[in-house]
Amino acid sequence: MTILASVEILGRDFKGPCDIAFADGKIASITPAASPSKKRLLAMPGLANAHDHARPLSPTSFGGAGKPLESWLLRLGAMPAGDPYLCAAASLGRAAQSGCASVMAHVTRLQGPMAAPEEAAIVAKAAADIGVRTTFALFMRDRNPLVYGDSDAALGGLPADDRHEIEKVFCNPMAPLKAQMEMIDAVAEAAENPLFSVQYGPNGVQWCSDAMLEAIAEASERTGRRVHMHLLETPYQRFWADRAYPQGVVRRLKEIGLLSPRLALAHCVHATPEDLELIAEAGATIVTNASSNLHLRSGVAPISVAIRRGCRVAMGVDGSALDEDDDTIREMRLAHFLHGGWGFDSVIERQPFLDMVVANGRYANGAPGGGAIEVGEAGDVLVLDLDALDRDAITPVDPLDFVFARANQSHVVHTFVAGRQVVADGRLVGIDLDAAQNELRALYRSRMPQKAGFLRAWPKFEPGVAAFYRDTFGCC
Repeated sequence: MTILASVEILGRDFKGPCDIAFADGKIASITPAASPSKKRLLAMPGLANAHDHARPLSPTSFGGAGKPLESWLLRLGAMPAGDPYLCAAASLGRAAQSGCASVMAHVTRLQGPMAAPEEAAIVAKAAADIGVRTTFALFMRDRNPLVYGDSDAALGGLPADDRHEIEKVFCNPMAPLKAQMEMIDAVAEAAENPLFSVQYGPNGVQWCSDAMLEAIAEASERTGRRVHMHLLETPYQRFWADRAYPQGVVRRLKEIGLLSPRLALAHCVHATPEDLELIAEAGATIVTNASSNLHLRSGVAPISVAIRRGCRVAMGVDGSALDEDDDTIREMRLAHFLHGGWGFDSVIERQPFLDMVVANGRYANGAPGGGAIEVGEAGDVLVLDLDALDRDAITPVDPLDFVFARANQSHVVHTFVAGRQVVADGRLVGIDLDAAQNELRALYRSRMPQKAGFLRAWPKFEPGVAAFYRDTFGCC
């Protein structure tokens, strides 16, 4: 049995320090503290990052800043392949160190050179070493490799050598649908364990044919395996969807059976009220990503409307937290600032918002329980430095005020996942995160010459991409 001693519990009616005991991965007891602590500590539910891509380092370091999603995604071609273990360990380690207990890793790019099942097993090993619950959704796509339409429209003006450099990164043949479906089963067989689960990961409707989405819907219903997908993230995706599905793209997802409680939809920035009604009716989850939507110039999602219409809403960091540091706590605060309500018109108060994004994030990720700090719940607990939060110590203040006004990952003291301490005194227990990230940086620096051709082609390629979207879909 593990004891977390002398902590105040956020939102708990019982006032005063408590001891929390963990056994068999769950909270076994909560009792008055046996002895006081010199340091005031605040326990709250371990957070859930319900949409991320487990990117090893920020794309800004590879020239990706200030771009709309449609060109930003292509700029990721400037990143050489990395070491699968280090890439996963760095991303999941930052998540744990920022108080995350459960992370969705929607992997849109494998590092290689090994096959996907072998790489997934390596990611699962990194997740086990970190100790965080991880949900692995492997990318699936079978159309529109470059833009939402004919690739020639974006490539036509390039010199032959530059065109070749772009095509060899993005325009390789895609695996047949049957092979992609079978790959998910192989990945699950190779990597799943009690703290590591696998989901179907269609990239989004503009990247997946109807046949692929229908096959995933059928397989999800038959097996119970959950599905994680992007939806309506940008204005251009909205314009494309309206042309491709004049009856409504969300209605189309309902018609084919994909819209269900097993489906999590990342972003939904440009969802309409009708879309939100259908999502709420189906019990699907919307995962909002406030900072990422701002970084990538996608917009502010209608999450207040979604909450009012009864949608299940969770929160993700999407590898693009406000300061590009994977700070899940600050991301949670920003999401509430944007969507909690304006003036005296409250959409959702702070404690219910925290409870909602934790419970719904866990649900979307397939993690057990709702995340509350209660006996019998999973032992996933985040501990903050309450003395540091109450830095002025002038008058008694509800700790909830401090959490939503100023908390960030620098206040994290401990993180427990399934009763195991994975962060102690602000540092990972399982690996040396600084050493892992420094090793990654050195690896990338050594491999950047491999990208010389892509970087040479980029200044001529990017304007063609922008012109394609302006000419095809109009100005936003």
